[in-house]
Amino acid sequence: MKFLDQCKIYIRSGNGGGGAVSFRREKYIEYGGPDGGDGGRGGDIWIEAVDGLNTLIDYRYQQHFKAETGIHGMGRGRHGAAGGDITLKVPVGTQVLEEDKETLIADLDTAGMIVRLCKGGNGGWGNLHFKGPVNQAPKYANPGQEGEERWLWLRLKLIADVGLVGLPNAGKSTFLAAATAAKPKIADYPFTTLTPNLGVVDLSTSERFVLADIPGLIEGASEGAGLGTRFLGHVERSAVLIHLVDATQDNVAEAWTTIRGELEAYGDDLGDKSEILALNKVDALDAETIAEKVAELEAVAGVKPRLVSGVSGQGVKDMLRAAYRQVRIRRGDEIEEIDEEEDHVPETPGGWIP
Repeated sequence: MKFLDQCKIYIRSGNGGGGAVSFRREKYIEYGGPDGGDGGRGGDIWIEAVDGLNTLIDYRYQQHFKAETGIHGMGRGRHGAAGGDITLKVPVGTQVLEEDKETLIADLDTAGMIVRLCKGGNGGWGNLHFKGPVNQAPKYANPGQEGEERWLWLRLKLIADVGLVGLPNAGKSTFLAAATAAKPKIADYPFTTLTPNLGVVDLSTSERFVLADIPGLIEGASEGAGLGTRFLGHVERSAVLIHLVDATQDNVAEAWTTIRGELEAYGDDLGDKSEILALNKVDALDAETIAEKVAELEAVAGVKPRLVSGVSGQGVKDMLRAAYRQVRIRRGDEIEEIDEEEDHVPETPGGWIP
């Protein structure tokens, strides 16, 4: 399935049905009287976030959505039926923006969240509605109210707890494959990943979070170089970023500086997010070279990087647990102070009781 994370659509709610002008003409009814019914209301346009979707591809081939018009009123006091509503199903994390692509209308970040985008027009009153002691035979009725119409942008921001960032060929896809059951494309050339990939990390039966791998950034991405910063929106909601630096490249300090510069240039507080720095592909280097790379990276970043390898699995589990800790803090969970060097389970007060 093709990945599509933004699209433009046109929506229009239904017009209200017109009221009817009608009079009773029945045998043995001497004076008759008005009996025109009211028109039905027009259909609404709704948008709903649902599970099971991860792309907006459904709106690539159909961009126009028009709700039904209400049925006109009829004689014998019969009111018209309401026009049918239209509900647009989108993935969780979809934002609805005005045509200017800046004004936010709705942020559907929870499954089941539903928002009305356009209200249908009210139905017109029939002449029966206007009957009174003075005007007992009104010969007029109201037309139905016009519906609303607008152009909108839909933008998908994937719901991920942790985001992977780094230069192309930093080993992000390999790390994602090692940490989750996802099967991203892996190759030895830059920009192997062209669309974001998601994977679920299962540390235990009660420790689970979503990890997102986005296409690699290069210098000048904020100005449109490479794939630009188009996909950075998919890690805006994450609690922490895992920044992978390729240990086999010549200048690891420059690699870190490049990515940090692009994150800060993107804005939306992405540069202020918590970051776990890791030196990847350490299985391909000797101990002396690794020590030099660590010192070089620590000098510019101010923190000591973790040593990991997506191929051998070295350090992967420990870094995932550190990331999950940040996720729990973001969720507001109470975090106990546990020594990272030695994970332990607190004893049950009073001993174990069957």
